[in-house]
Amino acid sequence: MTATTRSDTPVAIAGGGMELRMQEIGDDITVAFVRFPEGTDMGPALKGLPDDMCPCPHWGYVLKGRLKMLTKEGDEIYEAGQAFYWPPGHVPVALEDCEYVDFSPTVEFREVIDHVTAQLG
Repeated sequence: MTATTRSDTPVAIAGGGMELRMQEIGDDITVAFVRFPEGTDMGPALKGLPDDMCPCPHWGYVLKGRLKMLTKEGDEIYEAGQAFYWPPGHVPVALEDCEYVDFSPTVEFREVIDHVTAQLG
């Protein structure tokens, strides 16, 4: 598959207002459509990964809201209308209801999603 829409992309994680849909597109790249309600802190779900942070890089675009990304180098704020690159070593926290789309290496992202699913389950 080389293209998908949000509504056609399977849900990988849902609950508490959070939704993550993901689909592999192209060679070893996965697109994710993500919704976090205000106050979502992914820190607890990332515990146990290296440095208790997401070890997968992501490239994407914030569609709605504001998101704080916690890193060892300091926190950064991302908001609607911004394209981004998040290197390995980050923890997202939703400052407002937010939505974004990102592109990630499939193998690394699948490992993170499997871990998060186990933590939330």
